[in-house]
Amino acid sequence: MSGQVIIVGGGYVGYALARELDNAADVTLIEPRSHFVHAAAMIRGVVQPDIVERALMPYDGLLKRGTVLQARVESVSGTGVTLTDGSHLAADVIVVATGSGYAAPFKPAGDDIEAFRAAQSETHSSLRRAGSVAIIGAGAVGIELAGEIKAAMPACEVTLVSDTPALLPTYPSRLGAELRKRLDLLGVSLRLGHSAVSLASTSAPFTGPITLDTGEEIAADLVFPVIGARPRTELLTPLPGAKTGPDGRVIADRWMRPSDLPNVLAAGDAVDLGDAMTIVGTMRQVPWLARAVRTLLRGQDLGRSFAYGAWPNPPILLPLGPRLGASYLPVVGVRGNGTTRLIKGKTLFLPKHRGHFGLS
Repeated sequence: MSGQVIIVGGGYVGYALARELDNAADVTLIEPRSHFVHAAAMIRGVVQPDIVERALMPYDGLLKRGTVLQARVESVSGTGVTLTDGSHLAADVIVVATGSGYAAPFKPAGDDIEAFRAAQSETHSSLRRAGSVAIIGAGAVGIELAGEIKAAMPACEVTLVSDTPALLPTYPSRLGAELRKRLDLLGVSLRLGHSAVSLASTSAPFTGPITLDTGEEIAADLVFPVIGARPRTELLTPLPGAKTGPDGRVIADRWMRPSDLPNVLAAGDAVDLGDAMTIVGTMRQVPWLARAVRTLLRGQDLGRSFAYGAWPNPPILLPLGPRLGASYLPVVGVRGNGTTRLIKGKTLFLPKHRGHFGLS
């Protein structure tokens, strides 16, 4: 099998798909950053800065046959992509996996990895000086961050604020209860069912205090806004027939087509395929996506193949430092410290991803 495949975006979906197709097609992975950012490890990187360098992985060793092009795409069409320098690259199949943005310091604000290193270092220094921390948002990142800070800095006062009355309300209630029990054990103060108002920033840490919608003021030497991912859809919304859902993601059909163009596919956080915006959820998409690309390269009608099925109850793994945590696994159910530590908490999947990039 041969054919030109362009993958836009070198995040979890993009890099894994490029590896999967490296021996099946002429693959070009276009990514503006010099390094893959293993965002799942950056939460602990805030308190353990030596992890940051291990979680930044250069793309040089990713592909054996294909090409990783450090560039930014300006637009996508049915014939290929146009880069910001005006050059056009032709392809038989184009896959857009531009992912999502997140508040610093968990994902880079731009393309400069050195600037990201500096921001991580500055955040760590600010945290070490802080006697009190407030975290706005009790999704997976906010919960993990609270646990990581208290595990590493027991004397630091940590307050976790969420506008939901329970932790992770879309999952079985036992998971939220187990997480709350462990956060209480660590000494994290919870303010559930309340929101913070008039935040100084929603994209980077800042100095407190903060004020809740009740008027209560919470002292905080450092405030982390952790209020959710922002899908990067700027390459998808101009495509013919593209539609945006209520959460800002572009709606793709059951064959991962986000538009009327039959050879343009999309996956990951930027598109709504029925999966949550989680690493586990999006990585489930890669095997199906690889088969879809091969189907198109063979000249077959993708719509006559099996459609993609979203993960109705995706797993979630939430370490609270290296030793504590709770997880939900389909079929198995809610599990505690041992399972969470074994699967994620101990290594944060660093060996797996570093191996994919040819690193020790």
